[in-house]
Amino acid sequence: MKLSRFSLIRWIAIGLIFIAGIIFVLQLIHFSRLRAGFSPGTIIAGVPVGGLDQQQAAERLSQAYSYPIEIYYEDDPIQVKPVSVGFELDVEAMIAAADQQRVNAPFWRSFWKYLWNQVPKAKETPLRASIEKKRLRMYLLDEVSSRYDRVPQSSIPVPGSVNFQTGKPGKVLDIDQSIPLVEQVLMSPTERSMNLIISKIAPPRPTMENLEVLLKQIIDKSKFDGLTEMYILDLENRKELNFAYERGTDITPGISFTAASTIKIPIIVSIFEKLNEPTPQYAAELLQLMIEKSENDPADTLMELYLDPNIGSILVTNDMQALGLENTFLAGHFYLGAPLLQRYSTPANTRVDYTTDPDPYNQTTTVDMGILLDDIYQCAQTGGGTFAAVFPGEITQTECQLMITYLTRNKIAVLLQAGVPDGTKIGHKHGWITELDGLMHAIFDAGIVYSPGGNYVVAVAMYQPTQLIFDIANQLAAQLSAAVYNYFNITQ
Repeated sequence: MKLSRFSLIRWIAIGLIFIAGIIFVLQLIHFSRLRAGFSPGTIIAGVPVGGLDQQQAAERLSQAYSYPIEIYYEDDPIQVKPVSVGFELDVEAMIAAADQQRVNAPFWRSFWKYLWNQVPKAKETPLRASIEKKRLRMYLLDEVSSRYDRVPQSSIPVPGSVNFQTGKPGKVLDIDQSIPLVEQVLMSPTERSMNLIISKIAPPRPTMENLEVLLKQIIDKSKFDGLTEMYILDLENRKELNFAYERGTDITPGISFTAASTIKIPIIVSIFEKLNEPTPQYAAELLQLMIEKSENDPADTLMELYLDPNIGSILVTNDMQALGLENTFLAGHFYLGAPLLQRYSTPANTRVDYTTDPDPYNQTTTVDMGILLDDIYQCAQTGGGTFAAVFPGEITQTECQLMITYLTRNKIAVLLQAGVPDGTKIGHKHGWITELDGLMHAIFDAGIVYSPGGNYVVAVAMYQPTQLIFDIANQLAAQLSAAVYNYFNITQ
């Protein structure tokens, strides 16, 4: 009885050993199969490949990274095949690196851990790939930028008005900033979309040529039938416009006009060139009356006291010639019966194609007045410019700023000043006279305008040989001034 029980136990033990052996062999076979591929948890370049053999892993990697990326130009999606932008995946190198981890692990130690469900966590194999940046850049330039970028449209004149129609903004692909972002999605198996960097471009200001078209349209529409000459200088980018126009016909600009009281701008420059700082109180009072009130007697007194009792006007002319303003002169005092001290022949008043019969006592051109105002402006801004070169140490930045202060006090609410919004800083000087026939034939206004969209110099002169009607000329000058102001201050 005891023997039979022992035999039964022995046979049970043998059976269990046999079963354990079978299980062992089966586990060994299963482990060997697993070991032939990549262990569970293996990740290559962000792609799980556990349980796959090398070929299967390679196929999964290629599939993950060859899937098109999606790039967005604002709301427009663009599908991009990685190969088309020079992306190349080094599958063999990554498979070999991952497989090396499997080979280096001791078989029986790994099998023992496997039996106890202690499979070690495999190290992730980093991505190995290359991108041909030149090819990527060319793709973005040729296939994206050329198709989706939009050139901004300039503002254009509105016919029959003093305004401009606002242009349309543009947009352009910022290739340099977009390339790293495109590379980032190419290198990711999961994040396969991105937004390109787009730069907005504000519509550019109209060209000076467009401004000229608008100004001539305004002249054509007005009731003024004489000559109009304008000079405009953008004080920021130094672009300028100068034209002369009469009844639909272009005339060569640079025409000599009677300067009248605009010649007081040269006088104020010469006075400050001779005065020492601080400005004497009496001189300051005379300057204020000369510019703000446009009185003539203070102008004569200033020249007599601070330039020369007899030839002060000639000294003013000499200063203008030294500055290169060859068409600007003052040949005598303002008082009635003042002698003509000298006759001046200039390129402007010796033209044979057009004459405004300018006063032999004082003459100038729109360009000369514009350049002189620019000289004052540059001196006031930096202390340098033409004044510093021609009159070194004689006209200071503070004195130039004071000149502009005087010019801004010339508040007449007509001509150029009437065309700019209330509160706009404008330093200007106007001039007109009633001639020997008792009529007005010419009018002049020149100034510096300080505006939010940019500072500029503008000079306008008009001439009518029969009779210049002030109200008509004034309305036209105001409209021209408004158009120029709108040109510099288009709302984008």
